[in-house]
Amino acid sequence: MIHPNSELRFISPEIGYGVFATERIPRGTITWTRCAFDRAFTDEDLAKLDPFYAPIVNKYAYKDRSGRHVLCWDLGRFMNHSCEPTCLSPGFDFDVAVRDIEKGQELTCDYGMLNLDESFECGCGRAACRHTVAPHDWEKLADTWDGLLRDAVHQIQKNEQALWPIVQNKDEVTAAAEGRVEVPSCRVHFLKR
Repeated sequence: MIHPNSELRFISPEIGYGVFATERIPRGTITWTRCAFDRAFTDEDLAKLDPFYAPIVNKYAYKDRSGRHVLCWDLGRFMNHSCEPTCLSPGFDFDVAVRDIEKGQELTCDYGMLNLDESFECGCGRAACRHTVAPHDWEKLADTWDGLLRDAVHQIQKNEQALWPIVQNKDEVTAAAEGRVEVPSCRVHFLKR
């Protein structure tokens, strides 16, 4: 489920839609969490579906660490890629803002975290743009992402958390936020190929 202080906006014919903040979302705010309405499909599940659904799954689903294709039911499926993302996923099933997201700014993630099957050309336009986003980018970027995530997760208890009621493993998240245990690495999300 995506943060309630967000909305869908049309960006361009090339990009399509994106998710934008309707209010300021401070660093350390949980911006998305996997919830009961999200659907997870195995390859076998997808093979049983009418081929009509394939383009939808290919465009909007991501692969979790088990190789299931997760299709978000809400605006979360419209989050765009950025090589300088506003949100990343620690070793929990949620995304957290790794910097302040001002009203009107886009909520973005790094598709390098989504267990890609193939590379794609990036046009995010950010100073740190990789120009190509590839399936194994996480191997080079995980330490950087973990550093950003560690700082953001330590801010969780300092912010209002609208999605807290549906966050799983609250005790583990709280322990990490308080620094009693290490923030789990983003590496737990990646398929071992």
